[in-house]
Amino acid sequence: MKHLKSFSLAMLMVMITVAASAQSPVSFSVQQKRVSPTEVDVVFTGKIQSGWHVYSTGMPDDGPISATLTTEKAEGAAESGKLKPQGKEISEFDNLFGMKVRYFENSVTFTQRYKITGKKYAIKGFLEFGACNDQNCLPPTQVEFSYSGDGPEDAPTDSKADADTKDKDAQADALAAKAKADSLAAIAAATDSLRRLAIADSLSAVAGSSLPADTTALWQPVIKELNAFNGGENTSNRSLWYIFLMGLLGGLVALFTPCVWPIIPMTVSFFLKRAKDDKRRGIRDAITYGLSIVVIYLALGLIVTALFGASALNALSTNAIFNLFFCLLLVVFALSFFGCFELTLPSSWTNKVDSKASTTTGLLSIFLMAFTLALVSFSCTGPIIGFLLVDFATSGNLWGPAIGMLGFAIALALPFTLFALFPTWLKSAPKSGGWMNIIKVTLGFIELAFALKFFSVADLAYGWRLMDREVFLCLWIVIFGALGLYLIGKLKFQSDCEADGTANKPMPVACIMLGLVSIAFAIYMVPGLWGAPCKAVSAFAPPMWTQDFNLNTKEVRAAYTDYEQGMAAARAAGKPVVIDFTGFGCVNCRKMEAAVWTDPAVADKLNNDYVLISLFVDDKTPLPAHVQVTEADGTQRTLRTVGDKWSYLQRHKFGFNAQPFYVTLDHQGRPLGPSFVYKENVADYMDFLNQGTENFRKQ
Repeated sequence: MKHLKSFSLAMLMVMITVAASAQSPVSFSVQQKRVSPTEVDVVFTGKIQSGWHVYSTGMPDDGPISATLTTEKAEGAAESGKLKPQGKEISEFDNLFGMKVRYFENSVTFTQRYKITGKKYAIKGFLEFGACNDQNCLPPTQVEFSYSGDGPEDAPTDSKADADTKDKDAQADALAAKAKADSLAAIAAATDSLRRLAIADSLSAVAGSSLPADTTALWQPVIKELNAFNGGENTSNRSLWYIFLMGLLGGLVALFTPCVWPIIPMTVSFFLKRAKDDKRRGIRDAITYGLSIVVIYLALGLIVTALFGASALNALSTNAIFNLFFCLLLVVFALSFFGCFELTLPSSWTNKVDSKASTTTGLLSIFLMAFTLALVSFSCTGPIIGFLLVDFATSGNLWGPAIGMLGFAIALALPFTLFALFPTWLKSAPKSGGWMNIIKVTLGFIELAFALKFFSVADLAYGWRLMDREVFLCLWIVIFGALGLYLIGKLKFQSDCEADGTANKPMPVACIMLGLVSIAFAIYMVPGLWGAPCKAVSAFAPPMWTQDFNLNTKEVRAAYTDYEQGMAAARAAGKPVVIDFTGFGCVNCRKMEAAVWTDPAVADKLNNDYVLISLFVDDKTPLPAHVQVTEADGTQRTLRTVGDKWSYLQRHKFGFNAQPFYVTLDHQGRPLGPSFVYKENVADYMDFLNQGTENFRKQ
């Protein structure tokens, strides 16, 4: 199944994440503008990187994070009206939230007006906003401001704003008291931990803490250790090797098609006869012919790379329109392999290249002969090349198409060279026959199956709900069941009759065995219609939450939403920890929970082998006291809420600032493996969890 899983590279999104040390994708500048003797505007101007968006004001409570303004101090001034957004606001229905959401792209301006009521005024507060892209969401981010100035000469000394400020202070005290009553122990312990950490880092001077050393250690940064896990394997090189091997496998399959295999003995014999008196020349020509094939297909891969570029290749795997196009393309290729029609290039191209090769001498003539082979064999190799290029282009690796086509070309060119070096091998080589058509039809079934995966990506993106999990499994059961019937000889195509001369010719033993395997695979998927995990196809099938009828009712819920409490519980239970940095308004967090955590294997692992701690970075519960911290870039920040605290923990300890973010820890807060971000792939998430438990046992 490893080879089967490697095909999923074409359907997976390669994550491009935002590290805390990198420049923020959203930046705001703030200034005050005097609009009249008695009015002043505080203006926040935001620049948003491509692909990101900032949510507007007034989102419902159960929706994404709204842009809000909090006035902490207003002496001689009072808020006049609500926070006003300006810019090109986009409004669309969000299927996950079940509501219309409003957001801004590229740029946005938020303005809050204050009415000056005293001879002097002083205002202080912060803007809080939420930002997301298609893969991650930033935690609620604050932009602080503090301004003062002179008011009109005839303004009274005491202002109504002072009274308003006192009222707000009283309300804040009431909220803080309520928070203490609700969760005093958890919040106080966490605040003490932050204060202790602030002392160690010279961030603030807080006295009187008696926090145990092991709890303080839980907040110590592990960025280097985590980077060592994340960079311990050269994933880029590993992906390139997978791509190369898949190209090599595709070339070997193409080699045994009716358009290529019969050409090998004719071409090798031509080179050997062409140099009867000089066998070295014949061998040299054959090697040159093989190298020319490599150059031609490698050039094709480079052209695809140049046309798309790195950013476009990374975007293809999640682009709904491209996935729909790939689906239709693979269906066309499958129908071609079934014999419905033949994909051929214009005959004039082949004739021109062939005539040019005949009238040219030297290396150029051999190269043109290789180019003629590429054109003539297109009806068989075209669908294979098309499928592989879709795979390579959506792998997320810039050099994927070039490396994949290199592997394909080597596999295709190698027999021409080997048979030229060892001509006697041609006598033992299989003769052309109906077996080559069997390979074509089998490939047609496989391409048809993978076309459904591409359609599923588009279906999920647009919310059509046409390709739910049970629909996908039904179609795969039919496809692989039909493939099994074909391989055991119970299903025939017109192309088989033309190739064999009879419709009743028995199938080879190897085909019958493979047919039984295909039928068994179809039967294996049947329980999935009632909610069985079917792990072998979990990377291909739509997520479990799309299934309407599901007998599996296992659910994952974090037992703890406080870091220190969860770590203490893990020590008592002797289990490792999964930290889930999430948010109430994080869309992709909900997608991961719906698509990955609902898988029975993942649910069982999280519920039984781990202590799961979910930390909500947008939790608005106020801390008993504000804590001043210094970020990695030297800027000062005030932690006001529980969500601020968890967001700071994520940045300070793990060097990351986007959600969802998952990491496995031991009881001392050290990582047990690499981190995991937004990627709706059950198999990869299980690998992430298994590595954590395995390293924990080794400890």
